[in-house]
Amino acid sequence: MAAKQLGNEPNDKVSMNRGNYPESPLDRPRSGQHKYEDDLSAIRSMMERSSRFISLSGLSGVSAGLIALLGGGYALYLVHREGRGYLSHTAMAYTTGFFTQLFVLAIVILVLAVAAATYFTVRKSKKAKLQIWTTTTRQLLSSLLVPLFIGGVACLALLFHGQTQLMAPATLIFYGLALMSASKYTFQEVYYLGLLESILGLISCFLVGYGLIFWIIGFGLLHITYGILMQRKYR
Repeated sequence: MAAKQLGNEPNDKVSMNRGNYPESPLDRPRSGQHKYEDDLSAIRSMMERSSRFISLSGLSGVSAGLIALLGGGYALYLVHREGRGYLSHTAMAYTTGFFTQLFVLAIVILVLAVAAATYFTVRKSKKAKLQIWTTTTRQLLSSLLVPLFIGGVACLALLFHGQTQLMAPATLIFYGLALMSASKYTFQEVYYLGLLESILGLISCFLVGYGLIFWIIGFGLLHITYGILMQRKYR
């Protein structure tokens, strides 16, 4: 009996020693590990929602692009109606009334694009039960509007000095800079859209006379492509 008890003693010590040490993470049940992972995912999601504006809808980009395409097409029609083929570069002086029409058209395009983007953004926020007006929203708008305001003043200066051929490139460049500035408060894809817009504007500076074509590509086609990609990725 004594020998039997001595023979069992090491096993008993091992059992007691195991009981004295904390449980290894590898020994935890898988369900517990899944719970920890879910908690971490929830924390990351909450931090992202508080630091980034994630209510941007891909449909906002698509709608803005379609409006820009229609507006750009109508601008080309106005040019042809003045008796000049846009791509022919036939020398012709435009009247004040013609530039007034283009200015009004640009305002209408801007208002409709902003209204469409706001509508789809608000709709996505409500569907996801997200608050729209937050500190992040104010930071995003501030980063977006400051470069846009500066660009608007620069375009007015170009118009004042009669350098209208550089207005389309300038709008693309400053709009791209505004998107890149605001991208740190929203999706990273916005930065790349802004980069492409600015690059397109710089190219347009060296191809004077094709500004409206570049404007249609930048504000129309790029927005539509961006919107489709965003809608598929963040649906």
